[in-house]
Amino acid sequence: MSKDNKKEGKSSKKSLYIVVTIITLLIIVGIITFIVINNNNKEEKDEKTLAYTDLIKEISYGNVEKIEMTVESTTVKVKIKNDEEEKTSIVPNTESFITLVQQKVAEGNEIELIQNPKSVLATIASTFVSFLPTIIMIALFVMIFKMQGLGEKGKVYDETERKTKIKFDDVAGLDEEKQELIEIVDFLKKPEKFTKMGAQIPKGVLLYGKPGTGKTLIAKAIAGEANVPFISMSGSEFIEMFAGLGASRVRKLFEKARKLAPCIVFIDEIDAIGSRRTTNSGAETENNQTLNQLLVEMDGFGSEETIIVLAATNRPEMLDKALLRPGRFDRQITIPTPDLKGRLEILKIHSKEKKLSDEVNLESIAEDTAGFTGAELANILNESAIIATINKHDEIENSDIEEAVKKVTVGLEKRTRKYSDKDKKLTAYHEAGHAVVSRYLPTQTDVKEISIIPRGVAGGYTMYKSDDDKYYISKTEMKEKLIALLGGRAAEKLVLDDISTGASNDIEVATNIARDMVTKYGMSDVLGPIDFQGKEPYEIQMFGENIGDKIGDEVKKLIDEAYKNAIDLLIAHRDKLDLIAETLIKQEKINEQQFNKLFEND
Repeated sequence: MSKDNKKEGKSSKKSLYIVVTIITLLIIVGIITFIVINNNNKEEKDEKTLAYTDLIKEISYGNVEKIEMTVESTTVKVKIKNDEEEKTSIVPNTESFITLVQQKVAEGNEIELIQNPKSVLATIASTFVSFLPTIIMIALFVMIFKMQGLGEKGKVYDETERKTKIKFDDVAGLDEEKQELIEIVDFLKKPEKFTKMGAQIPKGVLLYGKPGTGKTLIAKAIAGEANVPFISMSGSEFIEMFAGLGASRVRKLFEKARKLAPCIVFIDEIDAIGSRRTTNSGAETENNQTLNQLLVEMDGFGSEETIIVLAATNRPEMLDKALLRPGRFDRQITIPTPDLKGRLEILKIHSKEKKLSDEVNLESIAEDTAGFTGAELANILNESAIIATINKHDEIENSDIEEAVKKVTVGLEKRTRKYSDKDKKLTAYHEAGHAVVSRYLPTQTDVKEISIIPRGVAGGYTMYKSDDDKYYISKTEMKEKLIALLGGRAAEKLVLDDISTGASNDIEVATNIARDMVTKYGMSDVLGPIDFQGKEPYEIQMFGENIGDKIGDEVKKLIDEAYKNAIDLLIAHRDKLDLIAETLIKQEKINEQQFNKLFEND
């Protein structure tokens, strides 16, 4: 963080502390004043009291020598003849009471009436107490505005590092994407080289991909390679409860960027402010104002201002089209999950400071983690280091890494959970059903491990090898995936002649796959290659009446067919189903080698 930012941050904090201190002092003074007034009233009440009717009688009898009262007060002090102690009384109407006393004095009663003026302290105290709620409310509003960052430049953005030290060498698994972004680095380093040719510097680059794929990391690497300031802010930080504050923060963010140019402005989660504009009121209006201000700022870059806006999102379909046109976010780059080579490179980077055993094969880990993001791979190595420490290993072993993968993907193992023999048998046959069915489906991957020890929310699990990076999935493969998912439910029905709630997740996943096959991928022979997903009801109706019923029929047909195939496979290989289930009941786990051995004579 720059010195200017530090000064602004300190100034903002100082202002906030002053406001909080003022509010605290006001509350303390109010409490003290309240206590003082209450104590005075209490002291008055503690004196001997005289009922008002009795006071009038004593005045009529001529027994009152002196009456002392304070202006605007309803409490009076009374001195009665032959009584050494003064008494107090409450009068309902001071003006009427004074008139009465003055009449009695005119009639010849010797009453000394003393009217004391109200003390300055009491006047101030009462005035202060009456205005205290208003003062506190005003102070609270000031404090809230300070906290929201209004007028505080240090709060407008989070400049994580003036110049980031991260380079492209620290980013693994994104070779093509890095090559594309090298041009951006050249623009930042030598903009005149491009301007001489008449080329315009790209104003914005949108990075989109799954969470954890490295969007923020590669943005920092661009700034590190170009050796320019890197200003980072999350899109959610622009959204405020007060109208106009989001737009104000956008202005201040770009004011700072212009002072630091050439630089990179990085907005993470840009969908928080860049979603499609609406005509609604309330929070949507505030979002619209913030987005409009962002568009204005990006349009306002001069040719002499070398500022590049990088933005990241995992929901590009949510963004307003105005953001994506040329002149705003000129380039849109997909940051995918790494392939086998990329995963290996990522594992090598994150294992540099880890004490790995010689037996650990990073290539094998990379093969078993197809579909994992860089963040997930880093988490697996971190978890394996924690597990190795708990197990008192000198180095991270293969068993530690395997346990870490299971912990991250399935959940924490719960060996202490006890369940009945009936539940144990049901779980064993359920998992055996998945494994046996998968064994005889050509497109399904090999079984890696089966367990009936609960993990996370699962009572048991069947893990498969994931050594292929799949970019396309065929209809046959998806249909066989449905069969494998329903293998557990089919085994329950076949062996126990009953079904349980244990297949709920399998059914949910299978239903989603079948629905996607029909509505998204056009794999229905009846409905044909038409995309129904995400369409409004009136858009779907254009394909014919009762189209919703037809979609439902096709989804059900796929599920029913998969369930029947699962039953048929288990009937044909009932001996293997029983063998796997009985082995699970005895030893609770079956690894890949043990599983394959049970099928040697098949």
